[in-house]
Amino acid sequence: MKNLPRAGVMESPLRSQCPYCGVGCGLELLPPAAKGRATMRGQDGTPVWGARGDRHHPSSLGQVCIKGATVGQTLSNGRLTRPLYRPRLDQPLQPISWDTAFTILLERIHSTMAEKGPQALAMYGSGQFHCEDYYVAQKLLKGALGTNNFDANSRLCMSSAVAGYTRSLGSDGPPCCYEDLDQCDLALLIGANMADCHPVLFQRLAKRHRKRRRKRDLQIVVVDPRQTATSSVADLHLAIRPGTDLVLLHGIGHLLLRQTALDFDFIEGCTDGFFAYAKLLQDWTPTRVASVCGISSSDLRLVARLWARSRAALSLWSMGVNQSVEGTATVSGIVNLHLLTGQIGRPGAGPFSLTGQPNAMGGREVGGLAHLLPGYRHVRNPKHRAEVEAQWKLGPIAAEPGLSAWEQIEAMDAGALDLWWVAATNPLVSMPKLEKVKAAMARCPLVVVSEAYVNTETSRWAHLVLPAAQWSEKDGVMVNSERRVTLCPAFRGAPGEARADWQVFAELGRRLGFVEQFSYGSAAEVYGEFVALSVGRVCDTSGLSHELLRREGPQQWPFPAGATPGRGSRRLYENGNFPTPTGRAHFMVDQPRGLAEPPDGTFPLVLTSGRYLGHWHTMTRTGQLERLRRMHPEPLLEVNPVDAAAAGLADGAVARIRSRRGQVTARVSVRDQIRPGTVFLPMHWGTSQEGACEVNGLMHALGCPISQQPELKAAAVQLAPVGRV
Repeated sequence: MKNLPRAGVMESPLRSQCPYCGVGCGLELLPPAAKGRATMRGQDGTPVWGARGDRHHPSSLGQVCIKGATVGQTLSNGRLTRPLYRPRLDQPLQPISWDTAFTILLERIHSTMAEKGPQALAMYGSGQFHCEDYYVAQKLLKGALGTNNFDANSRLCMSSAVAGYTRSLGSDGPPCCYEDLDQCDLALLIGANMADCHPVLFQRLAKRHRKRRRKRDLQIVVVDPRQTATSSVADLHLAIRPGTDLVLLHGIGHLLLRQTALDFDFIEGCTDGFFAYAKLLQDWTPTRVASVCGISSSDLRLVARLWARSRAALSLWSMGVNQSVEGTATVSGIVNLHLLTGQIGRPGAGPFSLTGQPNAMGGREVGGLAHLLPGYRHVRNPKHRAEVEAQWKLGPIAAEPGLSAWEQIEAMDAGALDLWWVAATNPLVSMPKLEKVKAAMARCPLVVVSEAYVNTETSRWAHLVLPAAQWSEKDGVMVNSERRVTLCPAFRGAPGEARADWQVFAELGRRLGFVEQFSYGSAAEVYGEFVALSVGRVCDTSGLSHELLRREGPQQWPFPAGATPGRGSRRLYENGNFPTPTGRAHFMVDQPRGLAEPPDGTFPLVLTSGRYLGHWHTMTRTGQLERLRRMHPEPLLEVNPVDAAAAGLADGAVARIRSRRGQVTARVSVRDQIRPGTVFLPMHWGTSQEGACEVNGLMHALGCPISQQPELKAAAVQLAPVGRV
C-alpha cells in the first residue's frame, strides 16, 4: 500500500464508510496514537484504530451502532497472512508462494478450458467487495474467460429486490433516500427488523416517532410474525403467518380500490396494467385476507385507512420479503400500492429496499450477478454486451445468464465445475442445505477461497486459500442503500502477504495473456474505467472519481459528468418517467403461492431466522470481540408457550430442531412475542464459534423462480427435548 498514514503522525480523523450493513454509516477512524486516546492493541500486538460516527456523512449524521463503533478492534485478529494449499482435502494446508498459487490457478483454468470449456469455471463473490473488486472480477470471468458464472451472496439477500424493481419500474435502484424517513407520515415496515439489522436508520425513525406532536404526524406499521424491538415502537403490529405477505398487500390494495383512494392522474399518465391488477384485487376480500394471514379484518382495514389518508407513505423491507419463493412478486406487490396511490418520486414516499450488505448496491451497479453487466445492463441484451465488449476490448460475452449461487452448488455436485472460487464470503454458514454444499465442494477438483480470516467454515473445505486485504487495507468505493457513494481509503497495511481482491484478479488476467486489459496502476484507475460504463444509465456515476470523493465527500447517484457535488438527496422518478420501453411503470399481477415448504403433521412448525444486533452475518469479524460475544453468548430458539408446551420444552431447556434436511440443538427461550406455529433462530453461528448451530443446514434450497433467491426465511421443523428421539 502507498502513502498509508503512520501511527502517531496523523492527528485528524480519516473518513470512511462502515463495512457492516447496507445503511452505510459514515465513520471517522482515529489513529492509534491520536491525542487523548490510549493505544489499544489487537491480539497480534497491532495498534488498534478507533472508530466513531462521522457527523459530516449525510447518510448517518454521526450515528453509529455498536458494530461500527468497535470495527477497528476486529481488523488484526486471526488474520490469514500467506497463501495455503493442499492437493486433497484430507491433507493439511501448507504455506506456498503467490507465484505458486497463480501457477495452480492457471493450470486448472487452462486444463478446464481445454476439456470442458468456460462453463466449468465459477466464482462466488460478496457484498463485502469494494466496487473495484467486483468490477475486475466481472471483467475476468465474463470478459476474459467467457463465462457468466459469477454470482454473489447478494443472490441470497437482494436479488428479489433487484428483480422486483426491474419488472415494476424498469430498472434496479431504490428510488428513495434516507431523508424520506424524516418526511413520511406513514412508514410500513414489512419483513424488516430494522432495530437489529439497520439500527441507525431505525433510531432515526424511532426518534422522530417519539417526538411527534400528533399521532397523524407519523404512523408506524410493522409486519412481522415476531414482536421485536422494531415492533415495540409500532402503532400497529401485524403478526401475520409466514408466507402471507403478498396476500396482505393484495388485501390492502383491495380496500384502497374500494375506497377509491387512488391517484387516477398518476395511474393514467405514468403506469400500465391497472385493469388487470384491479381484477386480481377483487378476489382478495378483507375476510379472506384476514383468515389467510391470521390477523383481524379490523387491523387490515386500519392499515388501508392509514395508507389512504397518507400524504407520504414509505414502505421499507429487507430479507423477510426477499428470501421467499414469492420474493419478487412481493416486492412488486409493494410497488403496486405506491403506483396505485402515486406514492413514489416525491419526499417521504416510495418503495425502499434496505440493502443487506455494505456494498451490495455497488455490486449490482458493476454487474455482480450472473445475469448482469456493469451499468445495470443485462447479458441477454446484445446491445448491452456490445457496449461492454467495446470498453473491455474482450469478448465475446456469453449471451445467456451464468449459474446463480445455488445453481453453482448443483453444478459442483453434478461434477460439472472444475473450479469454484469463493471470495469475501462464508457460504458454509450462509447457504441453505449445508450438507449438500459440503458434499458438492468435496467433488470439485479445485476450491479456492479468498479470505481475510483464518479457519472459517468455508476455508476448511478449500484446496487453495488466498489471504485477502480487507476494508481498511485497500482503497475502494462502496454504495449504500440510498445510492450514496463513499470512498473507503486504506489507512493501515495489509498483514503479511495479503492482497486486495482486485489486484489478485488483475494479476491472473495478465498471466492469462490479457496484459493490456488488466494493467491497472491503482484502484482509482479501476473505478474510472467502471464509471465510464455507467454513462447514460439509471445508475450514472460518470462524474465521480476517487479524487472527487476524497475531496468532496460522499455523493449520491445519479451523478453524471458535470454534476455539482453536494450533500442533498436525489430521488428517482420525480418526473413520473420510468426506464421502460413505454416510459411507464408496470402494475404486476401475481397470485400468492405461500410457503414452498408449509408445515404438516410431521413438521408442524415454521422456522424463521434472522440477525442479532451485535453480530454480523457469519461472525468472522464480530466473533473476534469478547464484548460482542457477551451481548449474544449463544443462539436462542424463540418458541411460543403453546408450542413449547406441546413439545415438552421449558424455558432454558435444550431443544433439538429437526427439518427434512438435518437437525441442530439450541437453548430455548419461551416467549409469547412470537406467534404460535412459528419459531426463530439467529443465522450467525456456524461451526467455528462456541454454541455451533448451523441453522441454514435446516433450510431447503427452493427459491423465487424469477430472482433465484432461496427461501431462507421459512422451513418446516419439529421440536423435541434433547435426549428424546
